[in-house]
Amino acid sequence: MPGRDRKHQILQAALACFTEQGVDATTIEMIRDRSGASIGSLYHHFGNRERIIAALYLEGIGQYAALLEAGLGDSPDAEACIRLFVTGYIDWVVANPDWARFILHNRGRVEAGERGDQLREANRVHGERIAAILRRHREAGAFKAIPGECFVSVVIGPAQDMARNWLAGRSKRALAEYRDLLAQIAWDSVRAS
Repeated sequence: MPGRDRKHQILQAALACFTEQGVDATTIEMIRDRSGASIGSLYHHFGNRERIIAALYLEGIGQYAALLEAGLGDSPDAEACIRLFVTGYIDWVVANPDWARFILHNRGRVEAGERGDQLREANRVHGERIAAILRRHREAGAFKAIPGECFVSVVIGPAQDMARNWLAGRSKRALAEYRDLLAQIAWDSVRAS
């Protein structure tokens, strides 16, 4: 576990540097100084700065996916599933604003980088798990007839937009204050009449 702890420390140091300095201005030396890791340790765990960026991105989306999948694993009803998409996302963003901001601004970079295939695979696996759960509710008639590729955008889109505004400082109120309202909007948008 010591290696895992060290990797986590490096990722947290990198996130702090990216938040304070910006991703492009942050150097591997800054991350080294902030984490207290040796250059050898940084290269052993990650290889280079772009891999640190990708690892940080993948770890963040993996946390949200794990939270969502854990909640959905209890086989909640259709409404609880939809609400969990929104509340889980908002809860994670509120608890991890710097990480969420990093993720919102670096998806294209990771997709275009050497770990792009890993990101696409993680998204594919997570998407298939979620689709299987939603399929059960769709087949039971719980949802409106919405194309599958549009469904998740309808559910999570307003929460993501509100999160972007909050993270950018454009929201006058705390994001958590909109949690239940956005969950209700998501449910109202997809539930069968």
